[in-house]
Amino acid sequence: MTSAAGEGNVPKKVPSVGEGPTHIKRASTEKLREVFLRYASHKKDGKSYMTGDDFVRGFLGLFPETAFNEDSVKLLAGIADTSKDGLISFAEFQAFEGLLCTPDALYKTAFQLFDTQGNGTVAYADFVNVIQKTTLYAKLPLKLDGSFMERYFGKTKQRAINYAEFSQFLHDFHEEYAMEAFHSKDPSGSGYISTLDFKDIMVKVKKHLLTPEVKDNIVAITEGKKVSYPYFMAFNSLLNNMELIKRIYLNATNGNRLQPITKDELLHSAQMMSQITPLEIDILFQMAGVIHQTGRIVYSDLSNIAPEHYAKHMTHRLAEIKAVSSPDDRGFLIQILESAYRFTLGSIAGAAGATAVYPIDLVKTRMQNQRTGSFIGEVAYRNSWDCFKKVVRHEGVLGLYRGLVPQLVGVAPEKAIKLTVNDLVRDKIGDKGVVPLYGEILAGACAGGSQVIFTNPLEIVKIRLQVAGEIASGAKVRAWSVVKDLGLFGLYKGARACFLRDVPFSAIYFPMYAHTKSLFADEDGYNSPISLLVAGAIAGIPAASLVTPADVIKTRLQVVARTGQTTYTGVLDATRKIMREEGPRAFWKGTAARVCRSSPQFGVTLVTYELLQRLFVVDFGGNRPTGSDVKKVKTVEPTVFKQNPDHIGGYQAAVPIVNGIETKFGLSLPRFASSIQSPPKT
Repeated sequence: MTSAAGEGNVPKKVPSVGEGPTHIKRASTEKLREVFLRYASHKKDGKSYMTGDDFVRGFLGLFPETAFNEDSVKLLAGIADTSKDGLISFAEFQAFEGLLCTPDALYKTAFQLFDTQGNGTVAYADFVNVIQKTTLYAKLPLKLDGSFMERYFGKTKQRAINYAEFSQFLHDFHEEYAMEAFHSKDPSGSGYISTLDFKDIMVKVKKHLLTPEVKDNIVAITEGKKVSYPYFMAFNSLLNNMELIKRIYLNATNGNRLQPITKDELLHSAQMMSQITPLEIDILFQMAGVIHQTGRIVYSDLSNIAPEHYAKHMTHRLAEIKAVSSPDDRGFLIQILESAYRFTLGSIAGAAGATAVYPIDLVKTRMQNQRTGSFIGEVAYRNSWDCFKKVVRHEGVLGLYRGLVPQLVGVAPEKAIKLTVNDLVRDKIGDKGVVPLYGEILAGACAGGSQVIFTNPLEIVKIRLQVAGEIASGAKVRAWSVVKDLGLFGLYKGARACFLRDVPFSAIYFPMYAHTKSLFADEDGYNSPISLLVAGAIAGIPAASLVTPADVIKTRLQVVARTGQTTYTGVLDATRKIMREEGPRAFWKGTAARVCRSSPQFGVTLVTYELLQRLFVVDFGGNRPTGSDVKKVKTVEPTVFKQNPDHIGGYQAAVPIVNGIETKFGLSLPRFASSIQSPPKT
């Protein structure tokens, strides 16, 4: 009979290649001592100590159940209790905090879990004692005295292994355990096991590598056929190496996470980069085909197949609300609430961006309004820097913020509407978060056009306030007086020029930002705040510079012409007169200042907008910003509870790393007292 292994396509997974150090800053001794004393309940010789229960259940917040498993709590407490006297001193508490800040904290923590004697090595008896208390051994109690154990601990099992050796042993042990499980299901030595036996092994031994989608489709992936040993090994190897597969994919697409690729394209890239086998690639496409039913894969398919990175649990969120149970529940009201949510965050982000670059905006406006050819000596500023210095000299530092209040009032509808409409149109056009280029351009254009209706009145008031300081003897100009002078229709003076500027600006900016952000994302598709800021700033350079002529025309139309200055009746009239009187270079006045303003402004605005959506997560069933999270599906139910504010310094990683021992090594400890029977002695 032909085995599934001989023809199938199933994914494989290896220890995450992309995992890096957490780089957590250590807490001060004073703050650590304060936290320690808050939880230490035991006194001995005048000193305070934490019991195992204080540390694991009180401080870490693990095992909150009444019927908790005492052996599990004792083992976890032993990680910090290096003296193994049952009590954790402040010195031990601080030492463990330092260990959690190291790049290999996950492996070191696992090592200390098995170093039950506290002598810096793991003996055979120590390892067996801990393994027999795990749920892994309870589900599949295989022999622990075979040739594999002899290779590490010696034939007489008297050799102890150090930390470096243990890190390799722990990796090899799990693979050996899986192979032993296969042989236990194949007592006749045929080289095949049934699909149900294959699923049983994967669920019991490799549960930490299975996403819910993979777990639910194991039988479908193998097509119900018997599974050969090569197929079994390739399946596990693929799951162990998914981070490497991601890099192979990115190599094949030149970093494009949205480009679908075929099996042959991925295989060609794999042969250039690694020793991923054709069988493993077959399994990957078979798995993706069963789950997504397409002949190609994209980056998100790999992320959904890959196990979750344990460090993802370290993401801090101030709020997380689920407005709907599933995307199918998205009604009209929910969509309105989603737009209101985005509008609110966009308003805050826009205000932050506008305030950061407002002095540059004022200099840009004055440079664009500066006219040549009308009066001798009318040129007040030689360049943008000269303008900046003269404003500070004659009007003070606060002069750089003339018109800021109406700008902040206007920036709420301006940036918020722009961001909200762009997201809304992208949601409507996109398919599962993937938006074609024409859709990105259309969404940006709609965003730019929508903002003009609401912001043109506020912008004309802002501009007139910005140039008011140029007239030394003039009366003080206030926003309300400008509104009264202009009237309703006057507030929309230059609106057509605004459309000419804002529609192409947004049509260029938002697609440029989306692709630049994707380029700067890490191997998991996640964007750090710095990468968001840089992507936003870079995208602003071409967008701001290319629409400068329209911005110059808009400024001339909206500013009150002084006596003797040329007046304009419309966009075409202004274009002709500027060209005739000042030449083509006049259309590019203030380009540098405009780029210096718009580029950082949108960088600050977009990074603020996306970080707010990360901190205040509200799931409306729609799409979240790409790059907000490491897009991996949970493989196990993590023992994570509400973030404890006392988890300072390295202890921010304590609970995620304890979870990592489960999700990366599959070594979960029973939570309840009745979860596991006393194991037989070995």
